[in-house]
Amino acid sequence: MRRDVFQAIADPTRREIIGVVAKQSLNLNSVAETFDISRQAVSKHIKILTECGLIVIQKQGRESYCIAKLEKLSEVANWVEQYKQVWEHKFDALDNLLHQLQQNTDDQHN
Repeated sequence: MRRDVFQAIADPTRREIIGVVAKQSLNLNSVAETFDISRQAVSKHIKILTECGLIVIQKQGRESYCIAKLEKLSEVANWVEQYKQVWEHKFDALDNLLHQLQQNTDDQHN
């Protein structure tokens, strides 16, 4: 199954895992200890994050370390940016309308 970055960030636990691993690379047990869920559940979340390209698992001796690869989050930022621009345009139009209404009110009182 092909996964994308939006699936990765759809779950709050995965977002927290990204935040934890972004601060420092941790082995799987250390990541699991951070959460109040089973190690198996954490492993499933990490699997999805690796499939989405937000985490890479790197072997160091007998340990497997989770390393954040946050470049993929730029897909989310780009997607959000298009809607941010739409809303900024709407707010600018509303601001202009309110300014015009205020001017009309001021003109009527003078």
